[in-house]
Amino acid sequence: MACCGFITRAEGEEMKQPEKIILPRPNLKGAVSVEECIKNRRSVRSFSSNPLTMEEISQLLWAAQGITDGRKGLRSAPSAGALYPLEIYLVTGDGVFYYDIEARALIRTNGQDMRPNLADGALGQASIKEAPASVIICAVRSRVTAKYGDRGNRYVDIEVGHAAENLHLQAVALGLASVPVGAFDDARIKKVLNLPSGTEPLYIVPVGHPR
Repeated sequence: MACCGFITRAEGEEMKQPEKIILPRPNLKGAVSVEECIKNRRSVRSFSSNPLTMEEISQLLWAAQGITDGRKGLRSAPSAGALYPLEIYLVTGDGVFYYDIEARALIRTNGQDMRPNLADGALGQASIKEAPASVIICAVRSRVTAKYGDRGNRYVDIEVGHAAENLHLQAVALGLASVPVGAFDDARIKKVLNLPSGTEPLYIVPVGHPR
């Protein structure tokens, strides 16, 4: 059983790249009010080893950047000019994954457990190594600056805050915990994620069951 509870692979089986995992549809009606989530949200830095389920992963990623209007392609977080510069990556014990927003799928780009490497790139923060999953919110700033110039950089920074808060509150609604991480070496995180040129990491969110 894979550490995040949604991928299995026979021992010694060679990883095929890329591998696409279709995620379950998100639940659009929860049992916890937004007011309760706001009240109960706290930064948690110690996590149990319990894995996240496929449903939990899907819900968290949808909250951060999922499509909420299929006809117009609008997403869960507001974006200046609906230009959507954000890109989402997931790091678990099963590897590194890119969140294909339109396909509602994970694309595995690396089959190794890169959590220790991610933690090292974030000044050795233990919460990243300990959490069963970390969501990394990245951005392609040129999508916005091409229209808005330098002001677009501010819009991108605002947008990553919207997406991250959605993610933190969704974690609370699922009975999970999270912590915002902004202290990291950009170049090292880019290497861990093998980010394409023009994509930069802005925010890391370790998430899991609180210890």
